[in-house]
Amino acid sequence: MLPRIAIVGRPNVGKSTLFNRLAGRKLAIVDDTPGVTRDRKEVEARLGHRPVLLLDTAGLEEAPPDTVAGRMRASSEAAIRQADLVLFVIDARAGLTPSDRAFAAWLRRQSVPVLLVANKTEGRAGGMAAMEAYELGLGDPVAISAEHGEGMGDLYSTAIELLPAEEDPEARERDRPLRLAIVGRPNAGKSTLLNALVGEERMITGPEPGLTRDAVAVEWTDETGGKVRLVDTAGMRKKARISESLEQMSVGATIAALKEAEVAVLVLDATLGMDEQDLRIARLAEREGRAVVIAYNKWDAVEDRAVARKALEDVLQTSLAQLKGITVVALSAMTGKGVERLMPAVRQTVERWNRRIPTGELNRWFEAAVARHAPPLADGRRIKLRYATMPKARPPTIAVFGPRAEDLPEDYRRYLVNSFREAFDMPGVPIRLHGRGGKNPFVEE
Repeated sequence: MLPRIAIVGRPNVGKSTLFNRLAGRKLAIVDDTPGVTRDRKEVEARLGHRPVLLLDTAGLEEAPPDTVAGRMRASSEAAIRQADLVLFVIDARAGLTPSDRAFAAWLRRQSVPVLLVANKTEGRAGGMAAMEAYELGLGDPVAISAEHGEGMGDLYSTAIELLPAEEDPEARERDRPLRLAIVGRPNAGKSTLLNALVGEERMITGPEPGLTRDAVAVEWTDETGGKVRLVDTAGMRKKARISESLEQMSVGATIAALKEAEVAVLVLDATLGMDEQDLRIARLAEREGRAVVIAYNKWDAVEDRAVARKALEDVLQTSLAQLKGITVVALSAMTGKGVERLMPAVRQTVERWNRRIPTGELNRWFEAAVARHAPPLADGRRIKLRYATMPKARPPTIAVFGPRAEDLPEDYRRYLVNSFREAFDMPGVPIRLHGRGGKNPFVEE
């Protein structure tokens, strides 16, 4: 289980602003009106190197238990009791209030660690205003400005020290679900495919395009026993056709889901083939570094399958070379035929996307590739490549070192990427290659 961090305090001290800042994106509605947040909102985030579960809570107010404010307070107190760490936020600019003192006294009686956060300390007088917080008896306050991002480094380091010992990262990684986004044009059959995969009617489907308007997450276990977090997204139309603000937000949610995914399943309507909008979506996934698998849906309705398959192969070869060898699974989400082949193909593609090549093996390939086809001249000067490393996977990333390596022409970069893809069996995954100038510190001239 991830450590839980509850953000608490009286209304309008900036709890939701801090929540959004720690989460790295705007998830909670922020307004100057007190009491905007009524329900607890949870999200996975990172505090420095530590993955955590953040809880944004309603404002702590003195109120009878049968009122809305009383129920909000009860919900916040329940979150505090479940937390591994409490961030108690006060408004340093407004100064301490009787409510701050009352809730600080209540927090001191709880068994959970409390970190006092003095918010809104921007400006010259902010630090002095934070000093007043010592009166609460909760230790040293951390002065921040959640709105402007000031003091967040101190908050990270102090909070990490108060969290329980980190669990085995390997065990946590084993329990982590595969994050998969289903993307494509409207009416390609994305929601029908999700229903077929999970084995129940989780999404509304029908012949009308655009039934799905938000990115909807569903967790399930596939036939391998592995956990999967599936996100069904709204269909992405051409930008010129997107007019309604609701649809603009839907497309934004789709792009956000794609950024958080590990693999994208691009659903194509096999009766229509792959058009320019499908290619844009595939290129967006590739630019985000995501593994991609194509679900060639409505295969049962295709009359001449040989022609349809050849047409798709031609488009992929000429217009999507950066994902050369991409896996295509022909299926019918409506009848379920061929759906059982999709997740094994996804798992295999993700394994390639995750793969790291040992440095020795990588450099044996690199030396052979350079010997077979030496780098061309750049501005009349020779580029001498010395060695290669693989600094990261997800997606596979190669760094090549040597004098003027950063000046490698694009066609030679493509040659190295294609050679690497073929040598290490990595079809269909994006591959990054970076040139780094300078000398190898481990090689004597």
